[in-house]
Amino acid sequence: MSDHLPPRSPRPGGPRRPAGHRARAGGSARPVPGASPGRPTGAAGPAPTRPLPVSEQRPVARGQNAGYGADDGYGGYGGGWGPGGPAGPPPDPGRRPRRRSRIPRPVRLGATLLVLVLVIVVGWGAGLVLWADSRIEHVDALSEAENTPGTTYLIAGSDRRGGDSVGDDGTEGARTDTIMLLHKAPGGNSYMVSLPRDTLVDIPGYGGYKLNAAYSFGGAPLLVETVEDFTGLAVDHYVEIGFDGVSGMVDAVGHVNLCIDQDVDDEKSGLSMTEGCHDVGGEQALAFVRARYFDPTADIGRQQRQQQFIESLMERVTSPSVLLNPVRHVKLAGAGSDSLVTSEGTGIIDVTRMALTARSAMGNGTMTMPVEDPEFQTENSGVAILTDDQDIADFFGSIEDGSADPASGDEG
Repeated sequence: MSDHLPPRSPRPGGPRRPAGHRARAGGSARPVPGASPGRPTGAAGPAPTRPLPVSEQRPVARGQNAGYGADDGYGGYGGGWGPGGPAGPPPDPGRRPRRRSRIPRPVRLGATLLVLVLVIVVGWGAGLVLWADSRIEHVDALSEAENTPGTTYLIAGSDRRGGDSVGDDGTEGARTDTIMLLHKAPGGNSYMVSLPRDTLVDIPGYGGYKLNAAYSFGGAPLLVETVEDFTGLAVDHYVEIGFDGVSGMVDAVGHVNLCIDQDVDDEKSGLSMTEGCHDVGGEQALAFVRARYFDPTADIGRQQRQQQFIESLMERVTSPSVLLNPVRHVKLAGAGSDSLVTSEGTGIIDVTRMALTARSAMGNGTMTMPVEDPEFQTENSGVAILTDDQDIADFFGSIEDGSADPASGDEG
């Protein structure tokens, strides 16, 4: 052994370093026991080192690159969890990376807004229909007659609501001054026929009377049955418009366009119009359907004006300015439901379909049924309108199957 002491550590008071030690001066390395110089060769040394067990490699999420230098989607580069890898915990193997949508963001926003608008519109319409249906008065008007092809509406204009006009001519009870038959044939053709209230018909259980007497005798059910027997068409929907509610309905849709062939200033009805066509509000429209004393034709002229009003009202209701205006929807649903009486099962949707069918029929013109004698003298009902049974059967038969031609001369 050498007589020289190992050099001291540069640190004051530090241990001496053995000769041949290569550790950096001041470092924390210490000599391994049994490995110092001068140990006999073959002496027992330290136990051989054992290799560390290889840990099972964590699976790499699908779509990720485990190699270095690739974007692993977790905020850095390097897919391995070693030098250069992310500092956070390893990703969940079952989690898929978020994929960007190929649909542009403005398109997605537009589609979302469109769906929202549709939901609001559908909800608004459904709520309005339920509310309006709950306000309509229904009557058990339909008979048990066998169905006929197509869809048939019986429209009656009545002064039953309010009662202000019931006694203006001495007639007691409710009356129907206006009776119209609207039919949509299976082929799609639509027809509107005016049934004069003075038409001589056979009323079941009563015999020969004017048509409007059926309503006075038995209300809507008897009127429906009488019309079915007379025309041969089964009525699917009965709709009665109360003329005392005319003002509210017209104001709800804004106005209706009415025409008159003379200047009128009638104090009893309040009608004040000059010759020609005018957009009028509710007050003048009500006076228009009630006025009769200024007209030498009396009830006949009033009936024609009431028919004109119903046609104009239906045309206005189905116009875009009303159909596309939610405020008018509410007003019309309220005023209309207060003025309508319909058969059981006939709701506001059926009334809307009726209006659309009427508008289509009015494009061809209101048809007039054939008359044999317009001034037939009866025993109990005064002067009435007499018809021929075969002519009536042929006329309404052509309407039923859709073969009637309004341009053939039977047009009103």
